Formats: sequence, C-alpha cells, structure tokens
Amino acid sequence: MGTAPSPRSPLPLFQEASQWFRRAQASLLGAIPCSPGCCDCCIGIFPITRLDVLELHRGLNLLPPARKRAMVTRAREQVARLETAYPALRSQPGLDGWADASVDDMVERFADLPCPALEADGTCGVYQFRPITCRTMGVPVESDGMVHGACNVQTAVPVIRPSRSLKTDLARLAEEEAAALSILRRADPEAGDELLLPFGFIEIAAQLPRQE
Repeated sequence: MGTAPSPRSPLPLFQEASQWFRRAQASLLGAIPCSPGCCDCCIGIFPITRLDVLELHRGLNLLPPARKRAMVTRAREQVARLETAYPALRSQPGLDGWADASVDDMVERFADLPCPALEADGTCGVYQFRPITCRTMGVPVESDGMVHGACNVQTAVPVIRPSRSLKTDLARLAEEEAAALSILRRADPEAGDELLLPFGFIEIAAQLPRQE
C-alpha cells in the first residue's frame, strides 16, 4: 500500500514536473537563467488546469490567514478587471468553450498582471504548490520547427533538443496530467479543464472536487 502524500508536500505529479526541470537544467549546463529572486515569468496571466487549482488551494490553505487573504484579494481584483473586459467570463470562466484566439487575446491584453502569489521581494508565496507550467517554464525546446518554453530573460533563444530520456519523461508527464484531468472531468463534466490563473485563487476554484 502506498504512503499518502504529506499535506505540506506537492502531489506526486507536481514533484515529477520539478524533478524533470532540475534534470533539464543540469543537462543544459547553465543555459537556463533561472535564479532566486528572478520573477520575470511571474508577470502575465496564462491558463492553468483544474489540477493546478487543487494544488494551489492546498498551498493557500497552509498559509497564515492574512497572507492568504492578501493573495485572494489580489486575485479578486484581477478577476474583476478580466470580467469587465470580457463579461462572458462571469458565466463561463472555464476556458474550454473559448476560442484559442480569444484566450490569446486575454493573455496578451493582461500581460502586465503579476501572479497573485508574487510577493514584494520577488518570491512566490505558494512556491511548493505552484502550477506545472511554472515548474517547467524556461527550457527552450524545438517542436515542429518552433521554439517554445523559453523565458523572457533569455536574450537569445537557443534551439535545444532535449535528450531522448528527457523528451520521453516530458511526454509521460503530459500523459499523467491528461489522465488525472480526465478523472476530474468525469466527476464534474461541466467545469472544464482550464481557467485563467487569477480565477484559480478564488471561490470558483475552491468549489472544484477534491483530489483523493
């Protein structure tokens, strides 16, 4: 029988994502510029999955009440701005029904919004419970002739082809994420798989089913 994960530790899928990034960072011999205090990739909104939402709320619920309230307040303010610009988000916050072009427009229009968990000193207030995108960002890889995954701090984007094992592990991670999302989808088919980042900090996300 397996041991249940500690409530103060990331769930296994998120641990695997962090381990993959550390392996990639080591294999690229310092080409990834991530360092303590750098928070350039913490500016701007992006879609997160319902799994990310559950993990975020595990982290939020471990914070002192005042810190949690501050993050949720920042998220509420951002959600209000988003809903003012896109009123349909009030009734349809899940992104599954939105066209990709509309989601891209939201992301571009609100590219100046800092993550609600970004602290004044540039650190992440829920670092141990951050989304998978945050854990894997910064590894620039080439796929179908396009480079993606690089952070804005990089002044030149090298085309990096990960080792076979890294590519295999990344594909397996994506498969595990998809399988876990399918379980949540069966529990609540109407909720959808993705939300914009600020929505993940407020009540609509808290109402999602718990992950066992």
